[in-house]
Amino acid sequence: MNQQSTDILETLNPADYFTLAMDEEIRKEGMPGSLAGFALQLDRSPDIQELSLRINEFTQRFPITVSSLQQRGRHFYWCKRLESPQVFFQHHYPDNEDAESFLKKTSLAIMSKIEAREVIAPIEFHLLTGTQNNTFIIRWIHPLTDARGADLILKFLCTDDQEKRDLFDTPPSEPLVNAHLRKYRWWQKISLFLKGKRYIQKIDQLRSIIPVQNEQSPRELQYKIRSLTKQQTAKVSKLARKHVGLTGISLYYIGCFMRALEQMNPDGPGEAYCSPYVFNLRKQKTLGPVLGNHVCSLFAQAGREIVRDRSQLFQHLKQQNTYAIRNKLDYAFLPLMVAGRWLSLAKYGETLRKSSSGKERPSFWFSDIGQPDVTGLQFLGANINGMFHLCQITSPPGLALLCCQYLNQLTFTYNYMSPLYDSGWIENLHKAMLKELLDET
Repeated sequence: MNQQSTDILETLNPADYFTLAMDEEIRKEGMPGSLAGFALQLDRSPDIQELSLRINEFTQRFPITVSSLQQRGRHFYWCKRLESPQVFFQHHYPDNEDAESFLKKTSLAIMSKIEAREVIAPIEFHLLTGTQNNTFIIRWIHPLTDARGADLILKFLCTDDQEKRDLFDTPPSEPLVNAHLRKYRWWQKISLFLKGKRYIQKIDQLRSIIPVQNEQSPRELQYKIRSLTKQQTAKVSKLARKHVGLTGISLYYIGCFMRALEQMNPDGPGEAYCSPYVFNLRKQKTLGPVLGNHVCSLFAQAGREIVRDRSQLFQHLKQQNTYAIRNKLDYAFLPLMVAGRWLSLAKYGETLRKSSSGKERPSFWFSDIGQPDVTGLQFLGANINGMFHLCQITSPPGLALLCCQYLNQLTFTYNYMSPLYDSGWIENLHKAMLKELLDET
């Protein structure tokens, strides 16, 4: 057995490869790849010594977190390194600099560091401490895990009881994409595959609207965080239940965002707003799988005329989602992801992004983290006062809306690529979004 096979720890699952293709697309634009981040805003500094020990425990328990992502033949694997990378970093808020500016500068530096795919640490932990401000940032590359997995990692770090930490990922399970597909017979998998292809072909019948038509190349990631009050959040929840039902709150955010974008650019080329969104295959409140991507995808799409009619839009999105679930389109992407593993990254990335006419499919990226599992937990002696989320994005569209609800407050993080968008444009977009969310248009 040669060295190249003995140093392999784990292969990527089909959903990991899906995110790796997007990593390649982002890298092709001269950007760092599919980096993502969670930030916890703390009321005080946590126990740093205990945090360091717990991070060490985590990386020893899950060795692919300090491995190297390498291509061997047609496929990619997590492989052992000769020397583990540093994964825990400490930063200090300076007394002579505005805390918000320092946080933004530091978090963007963390999210914008360009390293070769084989070199970059799969995950890093950054603690920013100061007399008045304390922030903990987890940065990972998306082939390692998804947002739900990152939430579980944070919960692991927040869990003080050793016996309870031992329950994470116990017993280890196979990738949930594979587990779900195994429920189908071979002819059912073929049927799902064809159903998925027809679903995408239908989506591609309408040319997607890109919010800003800008020929400039992306230079850097920027973000803007906006949180609603508890009263506003309660009103949004009530309106969402009214328009899309208890389980469709993400569709309410998407619909409001489509309408806000239409106000920003009512005459832009294209016929419909289209956004991919994923749903997680993990069961609620489970402690595993911690690592790996365990997701499948759907699309929310609405023609421009439908978007302009608020009540019609939410009815359309709800019916679209109901039809997709009833006809098992939510699982039709599973065999497509398995097939995608046999494509080159370049071909797979193009297939994921571009319609059959060669135009960009997504109008924007969207992710709703919901209510994180760390809600109500202490972070090694510190209270978590708030959260926000970061991600690198392909350009176009160069725009992502990331949502979460923590302590009964909604937070929207607008991630965008400069100079395709600027701070003033995003601020006006949020004002339009807020009016839509609160039905004050």
